[in-house]
Amino acid sequence: MANVQVIQRHAHLASAVKFEFVNGREGKVAKAVLTAISNSRRGSGDDRSEEATAIQWTLWAKQAEHAAEYLGKGSHVNIVGRVRNNNYQDNDGVEVYGLAFTVDEIDYLDSKAEGEARRAREGAGDPPAAAPSAPNSSRKARSERQPAHA
Repeated sequence: MANVQVIQRHAHLASAVKFEFVNGREGKVAKAVLTAISNSRRGSGDDRSEEATAIQWTLWAKQAEHAAEYLGKGSHVNIVGRVRNNNYQDNDGVEVYGLAFTVDEIDYLDSKAEGEARRAREGAGDPPAAAPSAPNSSRKARSERQPAHA
């Protein structure tokens, strides 16, 4: 199965971001796992129903570090990523079938004030005065010399 693009819009995190360093090809690499839930509605009037979709996403490197620093339970995000097969044999030789979702791009939709309030409630305390502001997206930032239209 080729990688398939998946978009999850207007999702909220179900729990805190799980962050760790794992062994990679070139040493330790940051890994974060988050569960995002989004709702979809079908029908109208009395036939209207709502369905929640929860997807467990994996982020890597700087993207993982930023997510662990700026996101928490309830954070509002848009995610674009890819899904691939994650099939393997367990210790008993039984074939296990699964899917792995990897984030390519994540947009933080909470305001800076909402994010700081959430971190304070979760016990992270006040961020240092010199702390960088939360990135709005995982897209690469333009350099100072790069024109705005590039």
